[in-house]
Amino acid sequence: MLRRLAISFAIVIAATGASARTRPHYGGTVHVEIAGDAWERPAGLARRLVYDGLTQMDASGALRPALALTWEQDNNFHRWQFRLRPGVRFQDGTAVTSVNIVSSLTASCSANCPWDAVKAVGPLVIFSNASPMPNLPALLASDQFLIALTATTEGRTPASAVGTGPYQVNGFSNGVLTLTANENCWSGRPFSDGIEIRVRRAVRDQWLDLGLARADVVEVPAEQLRQAQQQRLSVIQSPALVLLALQLSDTGVLGNVKVRSAIAAAIDRSALYNVIFQKQGEVTASLLPQKMSGYSFLFPTDRDVNKAHELRGGLAAGALTMSAEGEGAMQLAAQRIALNLHEAGFNVQMATPGAQHSDLVLRQFLVSGNDCGAAMERILWDAGLFAPVSEQAPEDLYKRERSILDNHRIVPLLDLPRGYAIGARMRDVHLRADGSPDLSAASLEDAR
Repeated sequence: MLRRLAISFAIVIAATGASARTRPHYGGTVHVEIAGDAWERPAGLARRLVYDGLTQMDASGALRPALALTWEQDNNFHRWQFRLRPGVRFQDGTAVTSVNIVSSLTASCSANCPWDAVKAVGPLVIFSNASPMPNLPALLASDQFLIALTATTEGRTPASAVGTGPYQVNGFSNGVLTLTANENCWSGRPFSDGIEIRVRRAVRDQWLDLGLARADVVEVPAEQLRQAQQQRLSVIQSPALVLLALQLSDTGVLGNVKVRSAIAAAIDRSALYNVIFQKQGEVTASLLPQKMSGYSFLFPTDRDVNKAHELRGGLAAGALTMSAEGEGAMQLAAQRIALNLHEAGFNVQMATPGAQHSDLVLRQFLVSGNDCGAAMERILWDAGLFAPVSEQAPEDLYKRERSILDNHRIVPLLDLPRGYAIGARMRDVHLRADGSPDLSAASLEDAR
């Protein structure tokens, strides 16, 4: 009997210890390293930690309330009103009102907005537009429309970024952005006391610091996901929700749609997929991924150099410039595309760093959420080709996307995942709908 009691007691102690190890702890500082800028768009890591939107998407892509508790439309989607969550304050103590919400939205979108007018009426933010806006609540969850304080109660411009999110800016020094927990956040205090984001850090150095326990969260670019797994890093990755696409100007020789069509036909997507991005994600010629739309396979992805020569004819005599947004694989992919175009008779030169304009730009667009129309509209918005997408039925969305792609101002190439490697002391790190890590819900095992 004594032996059985001792065994039972040992089991209880072991179970209690295991529970204590997995239960989230408050405290500690999370160390993050990234290759880019913490505030860059889309989905700079600091933005979702400091700011909130009127709406937000949960991890599954479903639309949820944020600074707005409810919203409703009238006049057949020409008008929307969003009722604000009461009692919310910015991180400096300023009350969140419809007036400073409108001020933030006006600052972030002064022209070519998804709405004609936005105004404050008591606790309501009201949007109106000459065209229907069926996707407005989903659009307002995107990075572009996160809410920042533009003026303090005294009318001064804040010295640093001020939002309503779970962390607030403490300072930036020696390439490290320091954030501290927002004790009064409307969505609850985050577990860690702070986050330090070290920017402009090469991926190789990020991984080295992770192995030496000097970093807790580091980036794993799509093209290095396989290598990270081979090195037994603890990797979390998103579905293929980053659209790699070539955006074309419509001026000069590219004002001719046949020339743009020839460029689209000349690109070898398979080489980008197999060689540059190491078979991660999916080859695509559609704005929306197959898992979302169900019709992506209807857009042909094969290269057709003969068709490119036929379409081009003798129209593209001048030199075209090409650039890529990003380093590493993005630059290599742009160079590969330039080679494809040379083989089709185009004279393409890589633009000098810092050039203000390029005829061809290789870009990445986020495709998040469950609503196809809203996702398509957001891509068009980010590309500067904004047009409302009111279609809902798959066959109507397909026709709309076909009409957009037939103009060849944007040429989809690949759908890519986002990835991060997580250190041993991190717990409960999950990815948001946009593929970024939700560090506000994560904790440190050794925090006290």
